Amino acid sequence: MKTWLVTGGAGFIGGNFVLRALARDDDLRIVNLDLLTYAGNLDTLAALEGSAAHRFVHGDIADASTVRGLLDRYRPDAVINFAAESHVDRSIDGPSVFIQTNVVGTLNLLQAALDHWRAAGEPGGFRFLHVSTDEVYGSLAPGDAPFTERTPYAPNSPYAASKASADHLVRAFHHTYGLPTLTTNCSNNYGPYQFPEKLIPLMILNAEAGRPLPVYGDGQQVRDWLFVHDHCDAIERVLDGGRPGRVYNVGGLCERTNLEVVEAICAAVERRRPGHDCRGLIEHVKDRPGHDRRYAIDCGRIGEELGWKPSVSFEEGLERTVDWYLANPEWVARVRDGSYQGERLGLAGTGGAA
Repeated sequence: MKTWLVTGGAGFIGGNFVLRALARDDDLRIVNLDLLTYAGNLDTLAALEGSAAHRFVHGDIADASTVRGLLDRYRPDAVINFAAESHVDRSIDGPSVFIQTNVVGTLNLLQAALDHWRAAGEPGGFRFLHVSTDEVYGSLAPGDAPFTERTPYAPNSPYAASKASADHLVRAFHHTYGLPTLTTNCSNNYGPYQFPEKLIPLMILNAEAGRPLPVYGDGQQVRDWLFVHDHCDAIERVLDGGRPGRVYNVGGLCERTNLEVVEAICAAVERRRPGHDCRGLIEHVKDRPGHDRRYAIDCGRIGEELGWKPSVSFEEGLERTVDWYLANPEWVARVRDGSYQGERLGLAGTGGAA
């Protein structure tokens, strides 16, 4: 049986990845290491209750003994690192935790993976895949070409700087030690199970409840939107066929301004809740410090080398996302009242703690 160590697998992208990978591969076992900070949610993994193919471990990627113990015990064929602090506003308010998790934690994972790889005789099939972000590239002007894998790094927030630092460490471990690493830099993800502090779920839930829809500044910041299931598919494609040492940009080819996204959400909610005047809830608020104006991804490399391209349009993905949030009020309620965090101690519904 093939074994993967997935870090951050109770978060938004990691949780979707774990669910999809195990649903498609009967010969796969996933060891899922997650610290269960505020964005880690075991409710997301409830469908895996009792599954022998999923082993949940409550722990920190910055804890060397935990990581080394898992590598020694399970001898994974790949390490896939989703674990990260990822909210820009939180990084502005308190950057130190972003350095601890995103930089120190990634360094610890790399060192432990290198030792594991060497002890196993440096197997050619082993992979260390690091999931990163387009924010490491900085900001684009309206007429600029999209980011490519050769775009110089220019992070503008503490979050982006921490991810850029981690990316450089991953590159260095390949070039210095030969560790077979892969890095993916993705655009803005959206879809089921995303923590409601993020733009799309926040706006869906506020619109449905008749609460204000706060939009930073003029709302003309542009993002490239990627449906999370497409992103998960891209990660598996890179893991299976990517060239060690390579970086692959993953984008949705769906550039939209923040205001366009909010207006599309309003229209979708109004179709499902006749009589709602969601557009009247939009409020422009003071812009956040250092707010990047535009991100856009050129994902030509992953298409040319691995045959991947996004399969879900923004319109389809948004409809599916709105339907999911409106159909899962219990998941949302447990996040909003904090009761989902009570599972930290019991670790129930995850196939068991390892």
